[in-house]
Amino acid sequence: MGADALIRRILKEVGLNEERYALRWASAAEAPRFVQLITEFTMKMKELGPLGEAEGLSREELEQRLQHALDVISSQKVRISYGNAAKAVRKDGIWTREHIDEVVNTKMAKSLEKAFA
Repeated sequence: MGADALIRRILKEVGLNEERYALRWASAAEAPRFVQLITEFTMKMKELGPLGEAEGLSREELEQRLQHALDVISSQKVRISYGNAAKAVRKDGIWTREHIDEVVNTKMAKSLEKAFA
């Protein structure tokens, strides 16, 4: 819950295409759906091209940005603000993607801004 919004935000902040991440659900009984989701994602990655290169980044710059993203999500303040956002979503009881994205982005705005500064 909310990880989707957080990951997309972090990808955007470090300059990587948000389409490189997708979270979709399929149960164990939905093998054809699973195959379809994986096939579509694989096609999208081929279309986007190699990570970093497609974004116009050198290997060194890509590694620096990925390390920065890792440092941000490892930050105690960011993890605490994510926990607070998750609690707010549960309290609201509204489970739409739009609502969860809004709560996560609102509750985490300050901690993410400081982490990316």
